[in-house]
Amino acid sequence: MPIDYNFPPKGRQSGLGWYDRGRRPHFEGGSVPQFFTFRLHDSVPPSLVEQWKQDCDKVKFRKTIEKFLDAGYGSCFLRDPAVADSLKFHDGNKYDLKSWVIMPNHLHFLVTPSEGVELATIAHSIKSYTAHEANKVLGRTGRFWQVEPFDRYIRNNRHYAAVIRYIENNPVKAGLCATPAQWRFSSAYAAG
Repeated sequence: MPIDYNFPPKGRQSGLGWYDRGRRPHFEGGSVPQFFTFRLHDSVPPSLVEQWKQDCDKVKFRKTIEKFLDAGYGSCFLRDPAVADSLKFHDGNKYDLKSWVIMPNHLHFLVTPSEGVELATIAHSIKSYTAHEANKVLGRTGRFWQVEPFDRYIRNNRHYAAVIRYIENNPVKAGLCATPAQWRFSSAYAAG
């Protein structure tokens, strides 16, 4: 089935191509690798998000949020090592986890979806399992993640390599370590 690269119809659609559930567009690409960012529910105040949407173009908006996340605002529940293990729970079943980093208030990961597994299923599975495990470890209840993740399909080999560099260098850029391999909540550290 050819992939529809035309920009998104509103509402959920089945099959490949663009769709929009009302907050941001998503591209269902089958087994095309996907880059995800999840952030904790309190990592960026909604009032700031709305202000930045009005004041910034799309690129500056994304970079402003990234800079804010890297500053480590919010509860920063992801400092606990149990979250790293929960991210790997569905690896090999619903997706092939290629690269990942867990920052104090957000995470980035690159996956290739398993055949027949949609982005919404991957996002829901990871958010549900990690929130349950983290809340159990932290002895808390309540909302954990933002409502809808950011995702981007990988366009080519150059984009794939750039996303891995971005993921692995995020803790260095945030000033949390000197080299990617030093951040123990990452695929760079796991690779040795």
